[in-house]
Amino acid sequence: MKIAILAHLKHPIAQPYAGGLEMHTHLLTRTLQRRGHTVTLFAAHGSDPALDLHTVCTPTGEAFADPVKALAVDAAEFAAYTEMMAAVARGGFDLVHNNSLHDLPLRASRGLGVPMVTALHTPPFASLAAGVAAAFPRMTFAAVSKSLAQEWRVLVPHAHVIGNGIDLSIFRFRAEPTEPPYAFWSGRIVPEKGLHLAIDAARLAGLPLTFAGPRTDIAYWTKDIAPRLGPDLTDLGHLSHGALAEHLGRATVALVTPRWEEPFGLVVAEALSCGTPVAAFARGALPDLIARSCGRCARADDVADLARAIGEAIRLDRQACRACGEALFDVETMTDRYEALYHSILAAAPACEQPGRMLDAVAV
Repeated sequence: MKIAILAHLKHPIAQPYAGGLEMHTHLLTRTLQRRGHTVTLFAAHGSDPALDLHTVCTPTGEAFADPVKALAVDAAEFAAYTEMMAAVARGGFDLVHNNSLHDLPLRASRGLGVPMVTALHTPPFASLAAGVAAAFPRMTFAAVSKSLAQEWRVLVPHAHVIGNGIDLSIFRFRAEPTEPPYAFWSGRIVPEKGLHLAIDAARLAGLPLTFAGPRTDIAYWTKDIAPRLGPDLTDLGHLSHGALAEHLGRATVALVTPRWEEPFGLVVAEALSCGTPVAAFARGALPDLIARSCGRCARADDVADLARAIGEAIRLDRQACRACGEALFDVETMTDRYEALYHSILAAAPACEQPGRMLDAVAV
């Protein structure tokens, strides 16, 4: 197939990844290309040049965080997605896979003339929900977890559920953790990821904590993280996937502390694939991902209960954790399921509309 993949424009699709969506988009693109598909990734400047790229703008993530620049960013993203969709309409693609978080590709799909599947990676928010409503029911939707599909159920009653995958050859099994033991946390260092609660819980459980991730919210770092720093904490900064896998595999337990309804939780997949058990807040998709044989869940935002979960998780069998990772999170299985969905969409697709109507649809 000739496939267009639409990325969001906040960050480049390249290592070190800003977050899970960037990693997922990169891995899906690379795996489909390796399987012989002709795949073009539409993304921001700075994305991995090893992919077949069509770049449309500079990344908008940092500017978007500044309210003063928000209107300019909105205009820039609208222009970039308009350019993106015009290029897709001219590109002779068989199918479009939409991983963006913007409503314009959804609205433009009505006159695009090419079948599109939109993967839902985040709970509903106003602009994205409006785009989904405009595209439904012609659009095919996939959600990354059962819990996320349930959150979208009012607008998308029958989303396909396709969980995210990871490269198991990078996140390799390690039979024994490093001595002395330590807990590990990774992710964007922002309030909704809850690093400060992971620090408190690790201390209560009597374990040093090593953490890694980009500092994308300086106010949060200054207020909630810097005052907690001490000799029992190790900050590794923003890691490549290879380095992240190495530190996860050495850890005794991985902590996952979302303060929102986590749509999936790639850190869980990465940790279990390394054989490292997980202690996590029971939010969003996490209870579905963490079997009793490979982790423990705690009440949301409850530091004492997370410390209890840590104490139980560190006694779990690491081989069982790896088995969970192989069964649930293999990128090859994820890609099999997306390919099957693509084929079903193409088999059911009516005669295409003329792509020339696409720009009129954008303006609606």
